[in-house]
This record gives sequence, C-alpha cells and structure tokens, in this order.
Amino acid sequence: MSLRLFVSRDAGAIAVGADEVALALVQAAATRGVAIEIVRTGSRGMYWLEPLVEVATPQGRIAFGPVTEADVPSLLDALASNTPHLLRLGATDEIPWLKRQTRLTFARCGVIDPRSLDDYRAHGGYKGFERAVSLGPDAILNEVTASGLRGRGGAGFPTGIKWKTVAQAKADRKFIVCNADEGDSGTFADRMIMEGDPFLVIEGMTIAGLTVGATEGYIYIRSEYPHAVEAMNAAIAAAKRGGYLGDKIGGSTSSFDLEVRVGAGAYVCGEETSLLESLEGRRGIVRAKPPLPAHHGLFGKPTVINNVLSFAAAPFILAEGAKAYADFGMGRSRGTMPIQLAGNIRHGGLFETAFGATLGELVDDIGGGTFTGRPVRAVQVGGPLGAYFPRALFDTPFDYEAFAARDGLIGHGGIVVFDDSVDMRKQARFAMEFCAIESCGKCTPCRIGSTRGVETIEKIINGERVAENLALVEDLCNTMKFGSLCALGGFTPYPVLSALKHFREDFVPAPSTLQAAE
Repeated sequence: MSLRLFVSRDAGAIAVGADEVALALVQAAATRGVAIEIVRTGSRGMYWLEPLVEVATPQGRIAFGPVTEADVPSLLDALASNTPHLLRLGATDEIPWLKRQTRLTFARCGVIDPRSLDDYRAHGGYKGFERAVSLGPDAILNEVTASGLRGRGGAGFPTGIKWKTVAQAKADRKFIVCNADEGDSGTFADRMIMEGDPFLVIEGMTIAGLTVGATEGYIYIRSEYPHAVEAMNAAIAAAKRGGYLGDKIGGSTSSFDLEVRVGAGAYVCGEETSLLESLEGRRGIVRAKPPLPAHHGLFGKPTVINNVLSFAAAPFILAEGAKAYADFGMGRSRGTMPIQLAGNIRHGGLFETAFGATLGELVDDIGGGTFTGRPVRAVQVGGPLGAYFPRALFDTPFDYEAFAARDGLIGHGGIVVFDDSVDMRKQARFAMEFCAIESCGKCTPCRIGSTRGVETIEKIINGERVAENLALVEDLCNTMKFGSLCALGGFTPYPVLSALKHFREDFVPAPSTLQAAE
C-alpha cells in the first residue's frame, strides 16, 4: 500500500517537533515496508494541535494530532491497517474550529505544497492575475477600490486610494514594496502566509505592479523569520522558472520582478518610511511626511507600500470580483481579517473570519478562554501598542471604527490574552520600556518621553507620590500621542492609558496600605 501524508513545515509547527515527526514517519515506514509520500505544507493555524499529520483518503484528508515522535509507530500501524487511533481528529475540513472560519486569504494555507507552483495553480492560483491582465489598470483599480480592502498592517488606509495615487504619479520608475516586518507581539499571520502560500503574496504584488506601472518589487522580511525568507526565495525562483516573474509575465506584455531583502529586526522598520530608509541601505529612522511614499518613496520614486495580508487579499478580489469580497464584513471594514489568538489562551492560532465578530466570541468561544483555566482579566489587541480591554468591553465588534470608538485599535489583528494574575502596572511599564528600546530616536516625545515614562511608572510601582506621578504619566502620554513623528511614539500611550483607565485599582494603593503607611 501507499500513503500520502501531509506535515507542516511552518516555523510554529517545527518549533514543537514537526521535522522530527516527519523524519520518524519516513523511518518507521521504511522498517515496515510501507510506501509513503510526505508533503510538507504550511500550517492550518491550529497550533495547539501541531504537529498535525493528515492522510489523504478517497473521502478527503483525515487529521491526527498533536503527534509526537513516540506516537509515530502506532499511528503508522493504524493507518496501514485502517484501524482507529487515539489522536484521530476526523476529517480535517470538519474540525469545528476550522469549519467556522471564512478562509479567503488563507484558503490554501496548510493545503498545498508551498514550494510547488503547479500545486498553487491547481488550487486556483494566478486566476486573479489572469483576470487582472484582461481588465487593465483602470478596471483593476475599480475592483480593488469597490472591494473596500483596507491596509491590513494596522493603519487601515484604503488600498484602492493608495494604488490610484501611485498609478497617477508621473515617473520613469515605480516600485512595489511588501512590508513583511511583522514585529507585533502575538502576530504571525504574515509569517504563516509567506511560509504556507508564498505564491499568493507574489501574485498580489504582481497585480499591484500591473495596476500602477511598476516593474520592480521588494519584500522586506525581518531576520527573525528565516523560514519565511527561505520560502519566499524558493517561490520567487519557481515563479521565474514558470514565467510569472521577469519579462512578459504569464504570457502578457508586462514585466515584473521581485527580490527579498532581510531587515535586522528593528520594530520601527515596520513603519513605512523607516522601512524605505533600511531598504536603501541606511539606518531605519522615520522620514517626515509629506512627501508621501506614494509620490516620493523608494529611491525617490512613487512606491506602493502595503502589508503582506493586503497584497495577499488582491488575488481573491480580482479572481472572484469586488462584490464577493465586500459582501463579508461590517461598516467600512469589508472582507475578512486573519485574527491571531495568542498569549494565555487555550486554542492559540489563526482564525480568519469576516469583520464583526465580538471580542468576547473570539476570546471565550473560539479561543476557549485561558490556557491556565483562570478568568480572563485583560486582552491586548493590536500588538504592543494596542489598548488593554477589560471584560466589560468584550461586546466590541472586531472592526476598525468600533475599536477606535473605544480608544483601541485592531492593528494587525493580534489578540493577546491575560488571566487574573496579570499586574497591569508592569504591563504599562513594559509598553514604555518597549518604546524606549525600539525608538529610532529621531523625535523627542518618543525618545525621551518613553524613558521618562518607564521611570515614572517605576515610581508608581514603588508607591512614590502615586497621585502626582499618575497625573504626570497621563500628561506624558498626551505629549507622546500628539507630538511623536510616527505611530511608535504616538500609539505607545494606548496600552498605558487603557491600563490606567480600566485597571485603576492596580495603580492606586488600597486604603489599608495607605493607613499602614501613615
């Protein structure tokens, strides 16, 4: 008999033993005389079930997990004899956590071989590109604009407007830049898609190039993502061999080429102008705006800079039409959002769904509450610069405007959960410390304000003139929020002020403590 097995090569799966499981499967099969083929895919995003092993059957794939090396002999025996196994999860597509999702961007992640262009095309890859070629730049712009797609990196700026600005700019050269400098805590969607479906990113960037008249593109990936760098480089090489990068791509008259550039890991290089500085070989510090990168970007030329997920959404929009994408979501937040559940959570992973699910649904229902089993006390949404929301705000829909109305932001879609053992004073201090460490140093409110913030919060923690120092922290936050040159200093106040607002009891000594001090 012959078995076709699927094991993830995603960095998250590798971290918990996927490579060892794949090797053990090969060795166990050899000793048993069982013929097997192992396809190394991306991850399905259910990290508590990794390493996940799937087997192809006439009825579809059957999943087993989490599988360890020690489980391999019994698993292979069960597969060879078609008998039950304790780790059997059933049909992969019927696993409730996966079945509840609306996977538009991540439809192929965990399904295909990310190194195979043929596999990508067999699962609908490059249909969006082919339609884009037939439509032409103006019609592509209309589709992207009508879809309601907004930047998935955090700012939420309408993608169609950004592309139109670059398309209308007059220049001898234009560039497409993909911001893959995913530095927010609790986020991993960019990494997952680059490792699990890299051709999707390439196709999206190629569509952007066709639209605005750019012939060159760069993918800027942080050095902490070596598996993503390898995956993207392999996919770029395959796309070139297949005629989808280079001259006359995909049989069209257009040219477009790509290369990967690796950043040193500075958080501030997630800010678009710092990223451009780094790409040009200089230290990553923020540029003053205007001019905007759409007019004066990489090497002084008009440049489209979008997040990985923004580019990755474009092929679906072009393949299926703007309406098919815009039909999902709520208000001005259209389409789906790949939400990343992390921290102290039972079911950590990637859950792609239409905008509109409440924070409570995502944490309690989909995430399954805390890993420790203790009550959820706080949730930080939007990375290290996101606000802390208490349970009282768990009715907030996952939507750009809904979060902004409650002094929060959805950022890149990361949700980090904390149980009732968290000390919010330390979390507020961490926000300021993170900013102080990661600041590029160009503007005073961010460079000095964050350092003074750490010092002042430490005084509060030590019980020194608490009321005065609380007022000072709030004043400092306002200065940083309105005076910083970019979002690093401008958004650092979000976690600090939200901690002060919603968890005041952690900062103000209890009456008994005050009496003892007297």
